[in-house]
This record gives sequence, structure tokens and C-alpha cells, in this order.
Amino acid sequence: MPVLSADRLSRDFGSRRALDGVSLSVAEGEIFALLGPNGGGKTTLFRILATLLAPTSGSFRVAGHGPSGDLAALRRSLGVVFQSPSLDRKLTVMENLLLQGSLYGLRGPALRARAGELLERFSIADRARDPVETLSGGLARRVEIAKALLHRPPVLLLDEPSTGLDPGARRDLMALLASLAEGGAVVLLTTHLFEEAEAATRVGILDRGRLAAEGTPAALRAQVGGDVLALETAEGEEAGGLARAVVARFGGEAGHVTAVGSTVRIERARGHEFVPALVEAFPGRFRSVTLGAPSLEDVFVDATGRLFRDEEPGTGEEAA
Repeated sequence: MPVLSADRLSRDFGSRRALDGVSLSVAEGEIFALLGPNGGGKTTLFRILATLLAPTSGSFRVAGHGPSGDLAALRRSLGVVFQSPSLDRKLTVMENLLLQGSLYGLRGPALRARAGELLERFSIADRARDPVETLSGGLARRVEIAKALLHRPPVLLLDEPSTGLDPGARRDLMALLASLAEGGAVVLLTTHLFEEAEAATRVGILDRGRLAAEGTPAALRAQVGGDVLALETAEGEEAGGLARAVVARFGGEAGHVTAVGSTVRIERARGHEFVPALVEAFPGRFRSVTLGAPSLEDVFVDATGRLFRDEEPGTGEEAA
């Protein structure tokens, strides 16, 4: 049974629909990554699930609670880590946790024991008396997560949790989230980083307010099929024209051919065997050709028909 579920969630800001009929479910022990460009709807969905924003239509439930029922019980079922740091930098690590715990009615030895337990688990107990302002970004993010878990919520929501972290700290963070999921927690995070989504149990590709694809990273990549060739067109060459020329010249042998921006994408088994034929058939019409196994970025292109890039200013949920 899903611990967290959303049913046709939509959100309008005036005439603009930032979220459009999104449905998903996350079960115990899963890490679900909402992957998409900035402005794609991730933050709007995060804010709705965190009870900070009411949907225009649709519903959701967390641990059996919906926002139209016992809202306090729903919020107790959530641990929330925002993209922007929420720690008091002048307080120590332990003082931040004790302050957070008091907001949930935790007191005395029980609170100190719980805080100490989490600091040990996240390998930051030796920094308990240090002001937060002395911590690295990765350690501060660990404190943020510990703070969100003080009241033992079954669901952890994280909005772009690795923002500002170096690659090593990002890997440590994903390993930490994996250990939480192995312990039975439900983890839902938003991200625009493909490597972060690859580490999730399941991925939902969110673009322009819609869930364009959903599944395990391996299953999503398998849907692309074969290798992916990317031809970067030469100056003055139109990708659509080159794509049509490839199809006209090779027919079904070319595989699946599409034009996206200034790139011609070819999905084909044994793509390396096709490169010499392309070079011979279209000399000077493309600047470079790359070959690789399907990636989540290829999945995004297949699912949305466009390249993965941030929305124009004013089109995404951050502008709402």
C-alpha cells in the first residue's frame, strides 16, 4: 500500500497552470525522485505535499491522512527539508535540534536522547556543540535531515536537497537517504540532476506541470531502445532538414530519428556501426557525433520532445 499518494493534483496561478493532473504513489522503503527542469512544476508539487499550498483540484494522502481531515496528523507524518537552509547558524547543532523538537512537543531527556541518536546515525555527533556556521554544506544538510526526522515521521520530503553541495557531499547525501529508505522510510525528493535521479528507486519526470514518464531508472532507459546517436548540426544547417534527409537516405535502417533543437537524435541498435555511414552520406552537415547508451536525459527528450533546460523566467512555479 502506498504511504504517500497524489491523485490528479492541479494548481493554477491566475490563467497559468503550474501543475496539471499529477498522480503518483510511493510505498514504504522507496526513494521517489521528481526530476525536471526549474519551472517544471516540482516546487509547486512539493509545496502542496508539504501542506504549504492548497491544490486547485485533486487530492493527496500521507500515511492515511488527507488535508481535508486531520491536518495536524498529516503534518506530524511529514519531515520536510527545504531547498533554502532553515538552520539557525548562530546556534549549535544540538541547540537547533532541541529547538525543533520542542515545536513537536518533545521535552527533556527523551528529546536529548532522540537528537543524540540521530547525530550518531548521521555521523555528526562530534559536531553537536559547534555552531552551524562552522559546518560544511554537506554536514549542515545532514543536520537539516536529522532535524526533520526528530518526531519520527514516516515520510521525508526534500526540495533540491543537494543544492550547493560538491559531488562528494552529494554522493554521501544519497547514501544517507538510501539508508533511511532501507529502514522503511518513504523519501520523496525533487531534483534537476540526472545522477541524483539515477540513485532513486523510482523516477517521475515532471515537465511543464505534467508527469511525462514514471518508472525505475532502468525501466525508463530501456524504453528508449538501442544506442543514442546525437548529431550536432553544422552552422546554417537545420536539424529538421537533416533528420528528414537521414530518414530519406536510410529508411527503417536508421532507427528512430528526431530533431530536437540543433541536434538530430537517432535511436538505433548497434549505433557504432551506423556512424561511418552517416559520415560518408552527410559530409559537412554536422559538426560532431556522439554515441552512448540511453540516459535519463534521453528519456526526458523522448517523453517531452525537447531538450532538458530551465524554463524561461516567469513560466515556472518559482514565479508564482
